[in-house]
Amino acid sequence: MTPPSRPGTVLLTDYAWPDDSVERSVVEQAGHTLVTGPAEPASAETIEELVAEHRPAGILTCWAPVTAAAIGVSPDLRIVARLGVGLDNIAVQAATERGVWVTNVPDYCVEEVSDHAVGMVLAWTRGLAFFDREVRAGRWDPASARLRRLSTLTCGIVGFGRIGRATAAKLGAFGCRILAHDPHPPADVPAVAAVGLEELLRRSDVVILHAPLTPATHHLVGAGELALMKPGGLLVNVSRGGLVDTDAVVKALESGQLAGAAFDVLETEPHVPAALLDQPGALLTPHVAFSSDASVTELRRRAAEEVVRILAGEAPAHARNSPRGLPAGPGETR
Repeated sequence: MTPPSRPGTVLLTDYAWPDDSVERSVVEQAGHTLVTGPAEPASAETIEELVAEHRPAGILTCWAPVTAAAIGVSPDLRIVARLGVGLDNIAVQAATERGVWVTNVPDYCVEEVSDHAVGMVLAWTRGLAFFDREVRAGRWDPASARLRRLSTLTCGIVGFGRIGRATAAKLGAFGCRILAHDPHPPADVPAVAAVGLEELLRRSDVVILHAPLTPATHHLVGAGELALMKPGGLLVNVSRGGLVDTDAVVKALESGQLAGAAFDVLETEPHVPAALLDQPGALLTPHVAFSSDASVTELRRRAAEEVVRILAGEAPAHARNSPRGLPAGPGETR
């Protein structure tokens, strides 16, 4: 690895929690200085200005865009560490070309996101959110219930990494039939059938998205895919909003092709389309599937430790690239 650098500046671009105390503690105990941007993710231009002003050796980013221009403007930059799993807000190729590590924390919220997906399925099968709204509106009508027995349903999971496998195990405990689709089909998971995407859509009563957002997966589920699903099914997205064509989902809810759409993420977040809000079959949460007291603390600490590790000249634990001119890290995925 490269030799350790002198104490430097670390820029925290944004954060989805009340303060920067965990990140600051880790960074400053290692002898570095933490500079914090606005809590809400700023524009690409604002982040580029912050990087140009502070010339950080490390960047910690939650949701703010870290562009190629931002990566190129700090000659001291050694690492961009994602406070999360997905990398769609980071110009990974630009970092790779400039010899800058990109890291994430791939396994901090496996339990939370899989719990959230299962919770959304249960809310739909048992009518929890719908009937809560009905009762609060003064309507007490048990005869209107059109509920489902979860153990009789087929649940299709798109994306079968750590979180997809955890969701499958939890749903399997309810007696569901589990289908999975992944570029690397699961061959070692009992009671899970690996199938193509079209077959999964055709056979599933519930479709759950656990896939990353890439150019290849943008609008992975659109009008054509929704038309393949069984009428009256549920679509769950706890991954990235861009996986789904929201307009097509609204039309499917209006027509009854979908009975429910449970989304923790939206392509337009934090803006929620009015047409989606108008749908009684929509169950929406504000990108919190990752969150718990335990997971958020772990995420913040581990992401900051990756920055400190790189600035000390050590190998990253979870590299997501192979920077030009540097040896591959032990956690690198190519």
